[in-house]
Amino acid sequence: MSTEALKTAVTGVAAKPKDFPAMLDAWLPEIRRALPKHLNADRMSRIALTAFRRTPKLADCDPRSVFAAVIQAAQLGLEPDTLGRSYLIPYANRKKTPEGWKSTMECQFVPGWKGLVDLMNRSGQGSAWTGAIREGDFFEYQLGDSPFLKHRPTGDDGNITHVYAIGRAKGSDWPVIEVWSMPAIWKHRDRYNKVGERHYSYANPEMYARKVVLLQVLKYMPCSPELATAMSLNDAAEIGEQHLDLKDAIAGTWEAAGDGEVIDHETGEVQGAPAAAAGAPAAATGMTVIDAIAKLASFSDIEVMSLWADAEVPAAVRGDDRFTKQFKNRMDAIKEGAGGKAKK
Repeated sequence: MSTEALKTAVTGVAAKPKDFPAMLDAWLPEIRRALPKHLNADRMSRIALTAFRRTPKLADCDPRSVFAAVIQAAQLGLEPDTLGRSYLIPYANRKKTPEGWKSTMECQFVPGWKGLVDLMNRSGQGSAWTGAIREGDFFEYQLGDSPFLKHRPTGDDGNITHVYAIGRAKGSDWPVIEVWSMPAIWKHRDRYNKVGERHYSYANPEMYARKVVLLQVLKYMPCSPELATAMSLNDAAEIGEQHLDLKDAIAGTWEAAGDGEVIDHETGEVQGAPAAAAGAPAAATGMTVIDAIAKLASFSDIEVMSLWADAEVPAAVRGDDRFTKQFKNRMDAIKEGAGGKAKK
């Protein structure tokens, strides 16, 4: 009998698992009891182990958070894999405990651009795709009332200069097109990134860049519940505030906190209420930034739109830079008599 087994037999207390696979094994019976019948706990464990082998830092995370992320991925049909549909990303987190602030590692589920495209196409309400423009590629596009985009790759593996995404709602005459330069992508990342060089974009720059423009397009597209959840999970992960737990992952009841405390991960200080993340429920009405931006397209009168914003849009959403930008764009479009997507 091993020393650990002897200690367990004498004390009646099981030894704490020392490595990641052992931790998963220790939690597996509890997960198996809690999971709905359509999800298999052994399969969840294998997925988590495979992800761990690709990302050893997951061993530093609470195994419950790893399971929660895997289960959430399975609920959305985006199991973490090498195809880029979703990822398990370890994040540092500080929590206030009776003993004071404690630094922990937790796993967050991050959908990739391929996963978001899959959810959009799977919904049957439209289709979307994205691409990367490299040095030497032929590239031409136009926005406005007759948008189009043409891209002919050369096949050379040059540096990426731009990324784009295109969405077409079912029955729509025109596509929704978004094009960003790489400097604009990094400016966006640096503005919202709260975890420094631990942000996954440093290891996966193309995946991140293509997802940024895709998310802009998806704001104008009809969203299935699964796609809306994936977008909210992504936004929460961007600022390191996803906080998935097993109960919510299993029940499918996770929601982004729209009016909770923002904690500085370096100092542990509470910095007040966050700006509403796209997809995060705002205080009283439950209206999200995505909801509000989507509604803007229905207005053709600036005064009516302004009255609606003052009366129905929560202050947290009105103060969000993304809503402010799209509100101004819609105002400009109405002034110009354009009925399609507002210009940038």
